[in-house]
Amino acid sequence: MLVWLLAVVLVAVLVVVLAWVFQRRLIYLPDRSAVPSAATVLPGGRDVTFTTADGLRLHAWEFPPAGPSRGVAVLVAGGNGGNRAGRAPLARALTADGMSVLLMDYRGYGGNPGEPTEEGLALDAKAARDHLARPGRSLIYFGESLGAAVVTRLAAEHPPAGLVLRSPFTDLASAGRAAYPFLPVRTLLRDRFPLAATLRGVRAPTIVLYGTRDTIVPAALSRETAAASPALVAAVEISGAGHNDPVMFDGPQVVGAVTRLAGRI
Repeated sequence: MLVWLLAVVLVAVLVVVLAWVFQRRLIYLPDRSAVPSAATVLPGGRDVTFTTADGLRLHAWEFPPAGPSRGVAVLVAGGNGGNRAGRAPLARALTADGMSVLLMDYRGYGGNPGEPTEEGLALDAKAARDHLARPGRSLIYFGESLGAAVVTRLAAEHPPAGLVLRSPFTDLASAGRAAYPFLPVRTLLRDRFPLAATLRGVRAPTIVLYGTRDTIVPAALSRETAAASPALVAAVEISGAGHNDPVMFDGPQVVGAVTRLAGRI
C-alpha cells in the first residue's frame, strides 16, 4: 500500500514539474509556417513589417477599405493558435464595410521570429498599434480569446475608439482551470493575462462576444469579463457556438460588433 501511494505521489509531482517546465507550449500553439503574400489574399493587401521595442521585426498584413473609407482601422489580434491566415475572412468582411484592417501575428507565429510570452505579446501589439496609428484615423482593437487579453492591456495604455473582445476570459488561470482541472494552474502560471482586472480601467466603448457552447473559454468567464467593463456597449451571446466554430471568426454577430462601434465614431 505504501509503495502504491508513493508511486502516485511521484507521478503527481512529475506531472506538476512537467507542466511548469513546458507550460508555454500548452498556452501558445503557433502555426510557424510562412504565409502567402497579402496581395494574394485580398485586393490591395500589403505585406508590412514593424519593429518591437525589444528589437524583433514582425510581419503582418494590412488591407485598405474595399470602398468608401469610414476613416476607421481595425487592429486584429488573434488567439493562441494558428496565424494571420486564419483571420483573413474577418478582414474581408471588415474591408467590405469601409474599414482598414491590420492582421498582426505575434512573435513566433506566421514566420515571425521569437518565442511568445505575455510581455512579448504586449510589445508586439504596441508595435502593431504604432504602425497603424496616424492623424485623422480612429482605431478599433479586436481581440480573439487570448488576443482579447492582449488588446485590453493595449487599450489600458493606449485607448482606442472602440474595443471588441471575442471569447474573453477573466484571467488565464481561470481558463486554464477549465482545461486542466487536475493541475494547480494558478500557482504554476508564469503568464497571467489579468483581462478582467485590466478592463475595469478601460473607458473605450466595449463589446464582448461569446459562444454558449464554448468548451475552451466557458461562457461564464466571458459574461464575468463583460460585467467588469465600465463602458460596455453590449454583451453578445452567440447561441450554440463553440470556441472555434466559423461563426466565431467572421459570423454576422462578430462583424456586426465591429461595425456597430465604427458607427459610433
